[in-house]
Amino acid sequence: MKTNEFFESLGLTRINLYIFIASLLVIALGYILMALGDTYDVLSLYVSPLVLIIGYVIVLPLSILYRSKKNKDEVKQ
Repeated sequence: MKTNEFFESLGLTRINLYIFIASLLVIALGYILMALGDTYDVLSLYVSPLVLIIGYVIVLPLSILYRSKKNKDEVKQ
């Protein structure tokens, strides 16, 4: 079984991969922002945790759960 066939059997597409890469970039940005700020700086205390929460709680699960309308129609049949 090819890798592409395996991902398609799971219902994952290229869009899922792009969203996953975006989530990794958002998470990396959160850690970079945390490293840039001082200990009691607004950047490291408030902004970077928000960016990390967005990356871990919103964008990463979205990369797994996203289905295009084309895939939704195939699943219903």
